[in-house]
Amino acid sequence: MPNPNQDRIVKCLNCKEDKEHHGKGLCYTCYRKQWKGRIVKCKNCGEMKRHHAKGYCDYCAVKKLYYHIVQRAGYKKSFGLSLDKYKLMTQKCIICGFKEIVDLHHFDENNKNNNLSNLIPLCPNHHKMFHDQRYRDEIISQIKNKKEELTLLYKRV
Repeated sequence: MPNPNQDRIVKCLNCKEDKEHHGKGLCYTCYRKQWKGRIVKCKNCGEMKRHHAKGYCDYCAVKKLYYHIVQRAGYKKSFGLSLDKYKLMTQKCIICGFKEIVDLHHFDENNKNNNLSNLIPLCPNHHKMFHDQRYRDEIISQIKNKKEELTLLYKRV
Protein backbone atom coordinates (compact mmCIF):
# COMPACT_ATOMS: atom_id res chain seq x y z
CA MET A 1 0.00 0.00 0.00
CA PRO A 2 1.51 3.38 -0.94
CA ASN A 3 2.23 6.02 1.68
CA PRO A 4 -0.61 8.61 1.61
CA ASN A 5 1.89 11.33 2.54
CA GLN A 6 4.32 10.41 -0.22
CA ASP A 7 3.84 13.75 -1.96
CA ARG A 8 4.68 15.53 1.30
CA ILE A 9 8.09 13.88 1.64
CA VAL A 10 10.75 16.41 0.68
CA LYS A 11 14.43 17.04 1.30
CA CYS A 12 14.59 19.17 4.48
CA LEU A 13 16.34 22.47 3.85
CA ASN A 14 18.13 22.25 7.20
CA CYS A 15 19.14 18.63 7.87
CA LYS A 16 19.07 17.61 4.15
CA GLU A 17 17.22 14.36 4.91
CA ASP A 18 14.17 13.06 3.03
CA LYS A 19 11.37 13.48 5.55
CA GLU A 20 7.73 14.48 5.67
CA HIS A 21 7.31 18.20 5.00
CA HIS A 22 6.04 20.20 7.97
CA GLY A 23 6.42 23.83 7.00
CA LYS A 24 8.78 26.32 5.35
CA GLY A 25 10.56 23.47 3.57
CA LEU A 26 11.58 21.86 6.88
CA CYS A 27 10.87 18.53 8.55
CA TYR A 28 9.01 18.54 11.86
CA THR A 29 12.16 18.34 14.01
CA CYS A 30 13.91 21.23 12.28
CA TYR A 31 10.72 23.30 12.17
CA ARG A 32 10.28 22.97 15.95
CA LYS A 33 13.92 23.89 16.63
CA GLN A 34 13.47 27.31 15.05
CA TRP A 35 10.92 28.34 17.70
CA LYS A 36 12.79 29.58 20.73
CA GLY A 37 9.99 31.48 22.45
CA ARG A 38 10.48 34.96 23.74
CA ILE A 39 12.14 35.62 27.06
CA VAL A 40 10.03 37.62 29.52
CA LYS A 41 10.12 38.52 33.17
CA CYS A 42 7.65 36.12 34.78
CA LYS A 43 4.78 37.90 36.56
CA ASN A 44 4.96 35.43 39.43
CA CYS A 45 8.60 34.49 40.12
CA GLY A 46 10.16 37.59 38.54
CA GLU A 47 12.85 35.61 36.71
CA MET A 48 13.72 36.04 33.06
CA LYS A 49 12.44 32.82 31.47
CA ARG A 50 10.79 31.59 28.29
CA HIS A 51 7.20 32.83 28.04
CA HIS A 52 4.51 30.17 28.38
CA ALA A 53 1.14 31.90 28.82
CA LYS A 54 -0.29 35.17 30.10
CA GLY A 55 3.10 36.52 31.18
CA TYR A 56 4.14 33.43 33.17
CA CYS A 57 7.04 31.00 32.73
CA ASP A 58 6.28 27.28 32.26
CA TYR A 59 6.39 26.38 35.96
CA CYS A 60 4.39 29.37 37.20
CA ALA A 61 1.80 29.01 34.42
CA VAL A 62 1.01 25.48 35.55
CA LYS A 63 0.81 26.57 39.21
CA LYS A 64 -1.30 29.68 38.53
CA LEU A 65 -3.45 28.68 35.57
CA TYR A 66 -3.82 24.92 35.58
CA TYR A 67 -3.15 23.71 39.15
CA HIS A 68 -6.85 23.39 39.99
CA ILE A 69 -7.21 20.88 37.15
CA VAL A 70 -4.23 18.90 38.44
CA GLN A 71 -5.64 19.00 42.00
CA ARG A 72 -9.10 17.92 40.90
CA ALA A 73 -7.67 14.88 39.13
CA GLY A 74 -5.57 13.98 42.18
CA TYR A 75 -8.50 14.07 44.62
CA LYS A 76 -10.64 12.06 42.26
CA LYS A 77 -7.89 9.45 41.89
CA SER A 78 -6.90 9.25 45.59
CA PHE A 79 -10.28 9.51 47.29
CA GLY A 80 -12.94 9.17 44.61
CA LEU A 81 -14.24 12.63 45.52
CA SER A 82 -14.94 15.75 43.54
CA LEU A 83 -12.98 18.86 44.52
CA ASP A 84 -16.09 20.37 46.15
CA LYS A 85 -16.68 17.30 48.33
CA TYR A 86 -12.99 17.17 49.22
CA LYS A 87 -13.08 20.81 50.36
CA LEU A 88 -16.16 20.11 52.49
CA MET A 89 -14.50 17.09 54.08
CA THR A 90 -11.23 18.90 54.85
CA GLN A 91 -12.52 22.07 56.52
CA LYS A 92 -11.05 21.10 59.91
CA CYS A 93 -9.29 18.29 61.75
CA ILE A 94 -11.87 16.03 63.37
CA ILE A 95 -9.79 15.78 66.58
CA CYS A 96 -8.41 19.26 67.30
CA GLY A 97 -10.33 21.53 64.91
CA PHE A 98 -7.18 22.83 63.17
CA LYS A 99 -8.25 24.47 59.90
CA GLU A 100 -5.07 25.52 58.08
CA ILE A 101 -3.80 22.19 56.68
CA VAL A 102 -6.13 19.21 56.70
CA ASP A 103 -5.96 16.05 54.62
CA LEU A 104 -8.04 12.90 54.43
CA HIS A 105 -6.85 9.66 55.96
CA HIS A 106 -8.14 6.19 55.06
CA PHE A 107 -9.20 4.91 58.50
CA ASP A 108 -8.71 1.24 57.61
CA GLU A 109 -5.50 2.20 55.71
CA ASN A 110 -6.88 0.57 52.53
CA ASN A 111 -6.33 3.14 49.76
CA LYS A 112 -8.88 1.37 47.56
CA ASN A 113 -11.68 1.80 50.13
CA ASN A 114 -12.97 5.30 49.33
CA ASN A 115 -16.23 4.92 51.22
CA LEU A 116 -17.06 8.20 52.97
CA SER A 117 -17.20 6.50 56.37
CA ASN A 118 -13.59 5.37 55.85
CA LEU A 119 -12.24 8.89 55.14
CA ILE A 120 -11.23 10.88 58.22
CA PRO A 121 -10.09 14.54 58.05
CA LEU A 122 -6.87 14.94 60.07
CA CYS A 123 -4.29 17.68 60.52
CA PRO A 124 -0.64 16.74 59.83
CA ASN A 125 0.10 16.21 63.54
CA HIS A 126 -2.76 13.80 64.17
CA HIS A 127 -2.16 12.06 60.84
CA LYS A 128 1.47 11.45 61.84
CA MET A 129 0.36 10.28 65.29
CA PHE A 130 -2.10 7.85 63.70
CA HIS A 131 0.78 6.13 61.91
CA ASP A 132 3.03 6.12 65.01
CA GLN A 133 2.37 2.98 67.10
CA ARG A 134 2.99 4.88 70.36
CA TYR A 135 -0.04 7.13 69.82
CA ARG A 136 -2.20 5.04 67.52
CA ASP A 137 -4.63 3.71 70.15
CA GLU A 138 -5.10 7.19 71.63
CA ILE A 139 -5.90 8.70 68.21
CA ILE A 140 -8.31 5.89 67.33
CA SER A 141 -10.18 6.38 70.61
CA GLN A 142 -10.38 10.15 69.98
CA ILE A 143 -11.76 9.51 66.49
CA LYS A 144 -14.36 7.09 67.89
CA ASN A 145 -15.40 9.73 70.45
CA LYS A 146 -16.08 12.10 67.53
CA LYS A 147 -18.46 9.68 65.74
CA GLU A 148 -21.41 12.10 66.02
CA GLU A 149 -19.36 14.90 64.48
CA LEU A 150 -18.26 12.56 61.70
CA THR A 151 -21.81 11.45 60.88
CA LEU A 152 -22.88 15.10 60.60
CA LEU A 153 -19.93 15.73 58.29
CA TYR A 154 -20.86 12.74 56.10
CA LYS A 155 -24.45 13.98 55.85
CA ARG A 156 -23.26 17.41 54.62
CA VAL A 157 -21.17 15.81 51.92
